[in-house]
Amino acid sequence: GEEDLVGPMPGPMPGPAPEEGPTKKKRKRNLPYERTYLDALPCSQMYERSYMHRDDVTHVVCVGSRSDFVITASKDGFVKFWKKAKEGIEFVKVFRAHLTHIAAMACSMDGGLLATVSEDRTAKIFDVSNFDMISMVNLHDRPTSLCWASERAEASSQPRLAIGFASGRVHVIDHLTSTATRADGPNGKGEAVFKGHRAALAVMAYNPSADAVVSIDRSGAVEYWRAAGLGEGGDPIESFPKDVVKFEYKSDTHLFELQKAKCTALSLCVSKDGKHFACVCTDSRIRLFSFATGKLRRVYDETVEASQELQDNGPQAFRLEGIDFGRRLAVEKKYQAALGRMAAEGSTNQDVVATPGAVFDDSGNFLLYSTLLGVKVVNLHTNKVVRVLGQVENTERFTYVALYQGAAQSSSSKAKLSTAIKSGSLKSLQEPDPIMFACAFKKQRFYLFTRREPEDFEDVSLGRDVFNEKPVVDDFLPEAERAGAKGKDKVAREATIFTTAGDIKVELFPDRCPRTVENWTQHSRNSYYDGVIFHRVIKGFMIQTGDPLGDGTGGESIWGQEFEDEIDRDLRFDRPYVLAMANAGPNTNGSQFFITTAACPWLDGKHTIFGRVTKGADVAYAIERVRTDDNDKPY
Repeated sequence: GEEDLVGPMPGPMPGPAPEEGPTKKKRKRNLPYERTYLDALPCSQMYERSYMHRDDVTHVVCVGSRSDFVITASKDGFVKFWKKAKEGIEFVKVFRAHLTHIAAMACSMDGGLLATVSEDRTAKIFDVSNFDMISMVNLHDRPTSLCWASERAEASSQPRLAIGFASGRVHVIDHLTSTATRADGPNGKGEAVFKGHRAALAVMAYNPSADAVVSIDRSGAVEYWRAAGLGEGGDPIESFPKDVVKFEYKSDTHLFELQKAKCTALSLCVSKDGKHFACVCTDSRIRLFSFATGKLRRVYDETVEASQELQDNGPQAFRLEGIDFGRRLAVEKKYQAALGRMAAEGSTNQDVVATPGAVFDDSGNFLLYSTLLGVKVVNLHTNKVVRVLGQVENTERFTYVALYQGAAQSSSSKAKLSTAIKSGSLKSLQEPDPIMFACAFKKQRFYLFTRREPEDFEDVSLGRDVFNEKPVVDDFLPEAERAGAKGKDKVAREATIFTTAGDIKVELFPDRCPRTVENWTQHSRNSYYDGVIFHRVIKGFMIQTGDPLGDGTGGESIWGQEFEDEIDRDLRFDRPYVLAMANAGPNTNGSQFFITTAACPWLDGKHTIFGRVTKGADVAYAIERVRTDDNDKPY
């Protein structure tokens, strides 16, 4: 039955059937017009095009046929807008949206608004059709997920933005009036708070048919709730929308399945008809639920063990060459380990990877999700894999996926419309061009799968991998050499410290103290020092910073433990404006550092000097002159 927990298979297993007594023949399920639905989906075995970001691509959002925009985001906080062309896409605009990686990105159902949140504790709202940023909201806590909620068909209705936080709360705000969220509750400007979760939010998705939100937290708890009455405080959230479900208590459903399996969701999607939602979970299983009943309809096992079993005993169509499968299996284990590090508390920007994704087609009859083998397309009626996209692409492990189904409306469509009608070519003018967009593990590109195979270009510069960004040497190196090149590039020889009082430029000494400079440089690139204060200032001596706690007791190295001093006798505190590591004794370096404002010869041999100020000494002096309390902390 439809409630059975089974995985998709292409057909019966080979070999003779077991000899048993007569059984009742099961009725074979068929999907009417299956071929028509499949013709509206990509079918190419290879990706047709790929485009670049400057860092690993982590998110892709298809706005849909209303405005034909595609938005991508990368780990460095950049957001790119692309416009759907007659075939493929065209670049429109790029934003440096956030200082750190983007935690979540979502588009409103009407395709008019896009929102992003980041660990820099800001939310940015964009007008998609005008590809412009229109609003920014300062957040009181670290955001982990978001979606657009409370959208109705009425033209007067404004979509509300729901932002999930590490605290477990969800703040539902009016992006037109809210400029900041508050930890102690609604701010009275169209904001409401949902308190149904007890762990950090993992994913959220809006079901427009039910006008309800499905949210899942890190503990695996699944909640349905509805945003209503956002104006005047009180209790504006109806946490259980009884009018759109067919159960009264969660105990009547399978909504506790994730908690039973001790896992949570990495991504979540809702079908366009609102009947189903699917989540890709941390145990490498894809779970399909009925929204109305809360029952679990399917569980697709994509664990490493299941992949190995499929390789050993599965149908020939799903088997790979031994060397190819071994390589993919090794990459899969690295990917799963990276997902585990990203989910862990205290993860850094370097731990961020694109999450595995799933998406329904417009009809709701097919589910596409990424696996070790490629992107599987599963018929939910027959429960069979009908095609695998990218199976022959053995250098990419595809992760997050998004689907576009429609025909692009070019700028000259109106001018061509009358001509097309007269010539009888209206059908070709409106020919759909379905595209599946996919991110890949540790790749600075996103990939387009269409109904066309890539052209065979003799000129590499005209190939399917478009160099829309200036390539670096790493792009042309083998993976082993690329890792070595990145290791050499971890350190720098100069840097700029940005403060509210001005900029301080410093020269670094990686040749004399490589581990210290690597630690400081990597912390800087990971945004570890962003927003950190100068917590200790002593006139005529030094200014000290680098403690995320702001009291002189916190901070650690990039290796998670204290590391040794790197004392060089040629580097001395014989002049002001020396950059050195703070410590609590020999070989206790972490993240804190200081800049001297006078010669301090008594510090020679006690602290690692790893740089000197080359410009902005006046800024360091100005900071040294601020008022402090009895503990040398500025106020």
